[in-house]
Amino acid sequence: MAHNCNLIVDSCCDLPREYLDKEDVFIVRFPYFFGTEEALDDLWATTSPKEFYNRMRKGEQPTTAQASIRELTEVFEKAAETGLPSVYLCFTSGLSASYDQACMVADQVREKYPDFELHIVDTLLASTGEAFLVFEALRNHERGMNAQELAEWADEVKHYVNVYFMVEDLESLKRGGRIPSTVAQAGSKLDVKPLLMIDSEGKLKIAGVARGRKKGLRKLAQLYLERSDKFYVPPYVATGNADCEKDLGIMQGPIFDQGAMPVFINHSIGPVIGSHVGPGMVSIAFFGVDRRKNISVSDRIAKRVRAAEAEGAEE
Repeated sequence: MAHNCNLIVDSCCDLPREYLDKEDVFIVRFPYFFGTEEALDDLWATTSPKEFYNRMRKGEQPTTAQASIRELTEVFEKAAETGLPSVYLCFTSGLSASYDQACMVADQVREKYPDFELHIVDTLLASTGEAFLVFEALRNHERGMNAQELAEWADEVKHYVNVYFMVEDLESLKRGGRIPSTVAQAGSKLDVKPLLMIDSEGKLKIAGVARGRKKGLRKLAQLYLERSDKFYVPPYVATGNADCEKDLGIMQGPIFDQGAMPVFINHSIGPVIGSHVGPGMVSIAFFGVDRRKNISVSDRIAKRVRAAEAEGAEE
């Protein structure tokens, strides 16, 4: 099927490659490093989650960087050469400067391709949350949305993507400067499993703690049951794991026990995100409340319907 536009995503979405292996989908690869050894996050094409996380378990500490100007330029130019308008769903500006860099590179590419229509959306999401938004964008892409429609849709619904995750400990996040060292130290002393979320600015925020890993997994399930939009059909849910796939079943079990029947999109946390969270992370993302206002998609639609009905009554 011929589409109306190209979709550009980056490797930080961590979505399995089979979803993205399409002619008009382009991937911006972020780099990561083990010491002086550089690699590109290619969604596990050249390494495996087990190999990567075992290196971390043995004490190696990978580092990351934003997508390079060269990588962004090559991807944007390939998209421009197709002659189709394009949409780039970019990794959150709350955790990286990549969004600003992408905007700068886009301006440079437009000098060479003045007719190139490129919409760049700051998703304010990462990893599993970004995977969920990209998955839904792919569905709309298949339905035939044009570039402007897709960009406007993504810029609105990104606020309704709720994402929560549990890490084994906070040391990796502390080393990467993602959370204050005092928070990490407190978590270690209390021997609790931290639960985190992506807030409305696309930054990390502590959502709670749990005594023990199984309780933490059940808490993630409870957050879905409490905060998911019950009118979203079919109820897709994205779940991620950092080389601890068996824990997904423990998290998903209570959801099914409560009678909910979501369709789970499971993925492995990629090396760039994994460098900051370490092995053992488990995450869940779904459509729920507006992270800016704490209202749901359904509430927003109902409000618009009531307003339209009131306007019609006045006429």
